[in-house]
Amino acid sequence: MEFRPIARATGAFQESLTGEQIQEICRRVFDADALAAVELGLGMYNNTYRVEVKGQLRPVVLRVAPVPGRQFRSERELMRNEYATVPWLASLAALMPRVLAADWTHEVVGRDYLVQTFLDGLPAPEHLGSYPRSSWTGYYRQMGTIAGRVHAIRGPHFGWVTGPGYLSWSEAVVASLTDIAADVEGVGLDGGDLRAAVVAAERHRDVLEEIREPRLLAGDLWNVNVMLDPVAAEPTITGVLDLDRTWWGDPAADWTIRMASAKPGTERDAFWETYGQPDRSEPATVRGLIYELRHLGTIRLERHRLGNADGVRTSYAEVAAVLARLA
Repeated sequence: MEFRPIARATGAFQESLTGEQIQEICRRVFDADALAAVELGLGMYNNTYRVEVKGQLRPVVLRVAPVPGRQFRSERELMRNEYATVPWLASLAALMPRVLAADWTHEVVGRDYLVQTFLDGLPAPEHLGSYPRSSWTGYYRQMGTIAGRVHAIRGPHFGWVTGPGYLSWSEAVVASLTDIAADVEGVGLDGGDLRAAVVAAERHRDVLEEIREPRLLAGDLWNVNVMLDPVAAEPTITGVLDLDRTWWGDPAADWTIRMASAKPGTERDAFWETYGQPDRSEPATVRGLIYELRHLGTIRLERHRLGNADGVRTSYAEVAAVLARLA
């Protein structure tokens, strides 16, 4: 088998499988050998491979979760969360890969893995820049439509799709912030400011409690998880990938909303034309600051995981600025 893994430093968070492990997975799932496997490098959490399998007309995608012992409590078993979300996403089925196999047994490798269909297209971070910026508005309108479909889906509880489920949105937010703070402290960083974020969320429970209906949040839907038609005259979304951070809550807390709001006065403003205008009331602003604290906490963890010490240091000033606005 031709095998091309990504070379990483010893001790890197993402640990590649061996060629033999990939062969064992293919024999288990397809009862056939892998002919070639190439590790894909866009993601920063799971290990992802494009695999050609004997007897299969098209390549498949193998995604392998981190070893359990390296997963943060705030990111526990995300692949299982994604798998549990699939039945809720029928409205996006035409854009998403199909799951061919899921294996949580750890009998072949000591990690969860999914085998999925391979989506045609080019990753948006690679292809969007080939179009004139004047055409990007159409791309962001499509993003607004997709996000709107996700956020229209009603759920049974607040919190991760796989649980634990909470009866109130405030409980889910406080629990999430508490887990993130514990993860930050667990890797030897100061989490005092995130503990203060927990206190701030508890102080504003009444505002969080205004959210009474759980809606589906994509969790990580933005350019890096979108595929584009390689030959279309204008940017055209053909695929959506890796929705493993889905949870039930307030759509305004979604990463997609944060990113759409990040650069006002640019092409991203077109997102709101199809999604609908955001709530700019005082309670929504307070909630938005609490959501930003959660985002900044997860960003700190990711920067630490990637060895970005400067980014970790910067995050403390970013959190402090938001806490000051909530004071």
